[in-house]
Amino acid sequence: MTPDTPILELTRTVRGCMSLTGDDWSIHPRHNTFSGWPSMAGLGMYIELDVTVRGRPDPKTGYLIGIQHLDAMVRDHAWPILARAIADERTVQPERLLHTLLHAMQSHAPCPLVAVAWQLTPFYRLTAEADHMNAVTYRQQFDFAAAHRLHSDELSDAENVDVFGKCNNRHGHGHNYRLEVDVSAEISDAADGFRLPVLERIVKAEVVDRFDHTNLNLDVDDFADVIPSVEHIARICYERLREPLDDAGGRLRQVTVWETEKTCCTYPAPS
Repeated sequence: MTPDTPILELTRTVRGCMSLTGDDWSIHPRHNTFSGWPSMAGLGMYIELDVTVRGRPDPKTGYLIGIQHLDAMVRDHAWPILARAIADERTVQPERLLHTLLHAMQSHAPCPLVAVAWQLTPFYRLTAEADHMNAVTYRQQFDFAAAHRLHSDELSDAENVDVFGKCNNRHGHGHNYRLEVDVSAEISDAADGFRLPVLERIVKAEVVDRFDHTNLNLDVDDFADVIPSVEHIARICYERLREPLDDAGGRLRQVTVWETEKTCCTYPAPS
């Protein structure tokens, strides 16, 4: 391996649970390294952090860093902060807490720490990046049910059947769509600052209420002259959300729409 070896990024997921009673998490037995340590004991809060570091692999080992060092960095410098915050009765702003964790780990990282992401729920994720110390990225998921028909007036009936198959059924068919919206915003203490409820209100008004339980071809003006493929649905969701989110203080980065569990489209494509 030469000095010209490309720089890469390595991400490690660290999982664990914090007791709501403020018990000392460090004394819990460690028996399950997959589900995380400490394990859930009684009622608690599940924590999942993704830590991303950047650099060149060591020419002797092929490692950028041993993952045990990343685990130790998180548990020694982030876990105690999380434990105190969860035990504290005051309201904690997760956006600021995430940056506190990033700061706490930066000086102890054996290679440059790029970002820390916090999976607060299975559907909601916050990310803090080292290059944007006063901003966070929100990723939240939504769903809507809608029917559509895939049909092009520029093709013959036979060609439509050949291209779209059963999806060309003249009566249409339905999907339970899943939408993930990726927005960055400055952290603000103002009452009207950008928060998750702002994101959810805008997505509900601009996409969910407009598309849910409709026939996209017949009921939604956005698709009057557009085939409602998952590719076009992702693009139109992005176009409907970009300006309202910008007005609210957020910057829409991309949206992803799942048509099924096996098929999704992200618009615009990640750079």
